[in-house]
Amino acid sequence: MTSTSTNSAANDALSIHRRAIVVDMHADTTQRLVDEGVDLDQRLADGHLDAVRAKEGGLDAQFFSIWVEPELFGLGGARAVKRADLQIEAVRARAAKHPETWELATTAADVRRISSAGRIAALMGLEGGYAIDEKLENVARYYQMGVRYMSAAWSVSTSWAGSSGDAVGQTRGLNDFGHAVIREMNRLGMMVDVSHLSDPAFWDIVKTSTKPVIATHSGCRAIANVPRNLTDDMIVALAKTGGVVNVIFYPEHIEPGWSEQKKKVDAEIASPVQRASDEEKGDAVHKKLARDRVRREEYLKRLPPVTVARIVDHVDHIVKLVGIDHVGIGSDFDGVQAVPSDLKSVADLPNLTAELLRRGYSESDIDKILGGNMLRVMGEVERH
Repeated sequence: MTSTSTNSAANDALSIHRRAIVVDMHADTTQRLVDEGVDLDQRLADGHLDAVRAKEGGLDAQFFSIWVEPELFGLGGARAVKRADLQIEAVRARAAKHPETWELATTAADVRRISSAGRIAALMGLEGGYAIDEKLENVARYYQMGVRYMSAAWSVSTSWAGSSGDAVGQTRGLNDFGHAVIREMNRLGMMVDVSHLSDPAFWDIVKTSTKPVIATHSGCRAIANVPRNLTDDMIVALAKTGGVVNVIFYPEHIEPGWSEQKKKVDAEIASPVQRASDEEKGDAVHKKLARDRVRREEYLKRLPPVTVARIVDHVDHIVKLVGIDHVGIGSDFDGVQAVPSDLKSVADLPNLTAELLRRGYSESDIDKILGGNMLRVMGEVERH
């Protein structure tokens, strides 16, 4: 390919990317707003997401994760509720303070309108159901506060739903309360997210939900065999609900063998990680931030680079299994300590479109992958 045709292909990718409505289903930047007080409207020297880089990367809508870490804030109770509420307030405050850049969205129509006005739609999803505090009425409370999806558990199982991240989750599906939560989410128009859930909980959810089910940030277990990912049978079942698998960008969940190599590196760097935690004078949250800083630096040095091509391998796999209508993107930006070498931040999102184009996806296919499929699901779930 000549340099002229290379430039032409790059320009085509960029123009296709700019025309699409790009919806990222999951970023943990919310915790940075609360714990670090970052100004998302400035270009940040670290992390993966801010408004400046989002504009450069053509991002139109961001689902901000409302995440309560059980180890620090519990599996329920007043502390868990307060932690979720603080994050919701931080997202709302961002939109209120900078209405020229952000606008709170709760519907697919909102996203389309905000995008066409040149602003970024800010949406919210609960990662783990800890903050509902085992009270069914709290599902409606968070819906009214603007939350539009929820997963029943993060890496620690709740009493009512199993997680893929702990031993008890391996055999725990949904109990009666868990089934009631899914039905209530369906009634309200809140999307049901299966990322992080155990296999039994996944199957209970797809059998219970009467609305499309989504995975907001997951990969394919057939490529990267980690419990967080979905098996082919799961992907087929999720697609039958009308749902979407949003492919995560985290190397551990997309690159074969990366998880095993990461475990070895974690053992090697245990001392400096602990030292960083001990030397941090702040609270438990800031000690965790200090540990994660060391991990980011060491993973970059010690683990093999992964590229955007691997993300598209997962997209390809899903498309071959269930078709173009059931795949999207969920970066997990600011919630992971490693990212692809050519997708270092939201500013690099056009590289994903370029790779999709290189693989032969049409503009209409790319529109669906980047956000169209999720806008369809949002519309279907909104209809009561």
